[in-house]
Amino acid sequence: MSYLVDGDGVLAIKRVCVIGAGTMGSGIAAHLANLGFEVTLLDTSQESVIVNFDRSKMARPPHYYFPDRANDIRLGNTTEHLAWVSEADWVCEAVFEDLGVKKALFAKIDPYLRPDAMITTNTSGLQIALLAEDMSDGFKERFHGTHFFNPPRFLKLLELIPTNDTDPEVVHLMGKFLEAKVARRVVVAKDTPGFIANRYGMWCMFQAVHVAERLHLSVEEVDTITGPFLGRPRSGSFRLNDLVGLDVMRDIARNLIERCPNDPHVNAFQLPNAIIQLLARGWIGEKSGQGFYRREGKEFLAVDLQTLAYRQGREVDLPTVNSLLTLPLGERLRQALDLRDETGEFLRNYLIPILRYADYLKEEISNSVLDFDRVMMWGFGWQMGPFAMIDAIGPERLGLADKRFYQVGSQLGFDAVYHPIAERPEYAPLTSYPILSSGETFLLRDLGDGICAVSLTTKMGVINPVVVRELTELFEKQSMNRCVLTSEAKSFSAGYDLKFFSERILANDFVGIEEELASLQRLGELLESRGTVAAVFGHCLGAGLELALSCAHIVAQAETQIGLPEPKVGLIPGGRGTALMRLNNENSARRLAEVAVTMAEGTISSTADHARTLGYLRATDVTSYHPDRLIFDAKKVALSASPIERPLWLQMEGPLVGMIDRGHAEARSKGSMSEYDEVIANKIKTIFAKATSYEDALAKERSEFADLCNRAFTHARIKHMLETNRPLRN
Repeated sequence: MSYLVDGDGVLAIKRVCVIGAGTMGSGIAAHLANLGFEVTLLDTSQESVIVNFDRSKMARPPHYYFPDRANDIRLGNTTEHLAWVSEADWVCEAVFEDLGVKKALFAKIDPYLRPDAMITTNTSGLQIALLAEDMSDGFKERFHGTHFFNPPRFLKLLELIPTNDTDPEVVHLMGKFLEAKVARRVVVAKDTPGFIANRYGMWCMFQAVHVAERLHLSVEEVDTITGPFLGRPRSGSFRLNDLVGLDVMRDIARNLIERCPNDPHVNAFQLPNAIIQLLARGWIGEKSGQGFYRREGKEFLAVDLQTLAYRQGREVDLPTVNSLLTLPLGERLRQALDLRDETGEFLRNYLIPILRYADYLKEEISNSVLDFDRVMMWGFGWQMGPFAMIDAIGPERLGLADKRFYQVGSQLGFDAVYHPIAERPEYAPLTSYPILSSGETFLLRDLGDGICAVSLTTKMGVINPVVVRELTELFEKQSMNRCVLTSEAKSFSAGYDLKFFSERILANDFVGIEEELASLQRLGELLESRGTVAAVFGHCLGAGLELALSCAHIVAQAETQIGLPEPKVGLIPGGRGTALMRLNNENSARRLAEVAVTMAEGTISSTADHARTLGYLRATDVTSYHPDRLIFDAKKVALSASPIERPLWLQMEGPLVGMIDRGHAEARSKGSMSEYDEVIANKIKTIFAKATSYEDALAKERSEFADLCNRAFTHARIKHMLETNRPLRN
């Protein structure tokens, strides 16, 4: 069978039919709609599909990049609209976990499937081969499991599970498609109970509860040890249990106990007493509002594992965690395992067994130790998978054979031979590229093919006078055409350092403020004159966005929060931000009026696509949907980037001032703009409506910014933000 692929050899799938509108089905449909697929969502009846779909639109965290994306999904039912299956390039079944129900559905839709359509089941534990056993050979060749993680928008791991009947070409093509177009990191797993994630990951979750009960440790103590100290997310163990749901944990455990009778370690899936008692009370976790933790106002109460009653949350002081946290993960764990305190005792009872269990399971459930490690890193957020952790601690310390699972560029296969690890340049992190030179606030990295990356090294990518000076010198002195501007921090940029303005205000140095704004504006013009591309992620705010908008293109990671929040600290964008927003949105007076109000309210987008609707991103800017491909995507854009041709400053015809004033009045009436906010808003209005040219707009930016700095309300806002990290509405 031949399958239609695009120029990159990726399956040309555009239309997807998701069957099952429950939690997972609706989440998968939303994720695919976010990515631009034509999505049909079917359920057993029109009433059930609408009820479930409406519920999914209220999900927290939200399924959609912005609410309007939900309107792109076509809703139907399997009684009246089953023929819609014939339109689909991919049919993704996601009904509830019942073997009989799924098999009956497949028999029902089989006559409608196109011969080249992909067909998958989303399941966390059912045997894939059994689901297809009664189907035709053509069905079996295209059928496999796709284990999405919940919520699909945020969790990048996808386990792809073929059967012995699945065509190997289908597995290859589908894996490539899911990574390139569905923004997942794919691990091909074996068709064994629970695959890799649930068989091992859930075992680790239960083991933590059993050990906590046995050692009489509190939920806070265990979460402190099993969070960042163990190289894991802050949710630790018990908070993670609440997020997954104790009812889900129970159901998975039952399935695994039943399907793994020969596993000598399966007793770990027996429910701990605490989970039994919480389930009996209906306290199943986040879904019910309470589990091991319960939120009351701004505080979390915690369950006492001995009394099973809620009490005030406790601050945990574990000296070992505090003293070793800054060490590399392997070294900190080696030292902690030797200590005779709560942390050492927990790790000896928890960490050693889970690493030994990984070694016991590896060949049964995975195709390689690297696949096993990737599941735990990509699906559970572990810094290291179990086999990398064994190497880092030392297998001899764990009672395992003294042979490392990894060598440079290779992994130990199940045949006891080291095999090279395939290079995947599209997923290479920024830190893997060689450093050409450095400054006080930046690194210059070689991305290859004549493209370099200028990456900020300040905390949160904060812009300050040194950054502006160093980048200006760099772009003036070197041929920096076609480069990527990005950051080494956790975010691209949180904006300009407010301390500078606070200090200049206290010194009454308003001339110095205007001079620094002029320098920032000049840096933006330098970026504009080169073929630069901004690779933004995390936060792209204030001066960070001003510099990004000075680049020919912005490549923004999908989950980036983007905006110009200067009004929240009593200021306006003064580094060309106001002028550029005027230029980029001057296609109509109505659009400019909307953007002026958005800026005045200091609105920050929730996602990159949301930012586009707010006017922060341009038609030439790109959303990078894959969480691990930002640098690769930015480099690809940079290869053909050219300097910006700045648009002409158009004199707007029509009542722009009146339209902006009406927008201000509406904002005041709904409470999103205070009296002083309107003072700031009028500064933006002046530049939008009264500036006669681009140069005049820059001059007005500087003077209006300095005027605001001379006002007590602005200084109070800046001071409050610096002290509390929260805006002041004065």
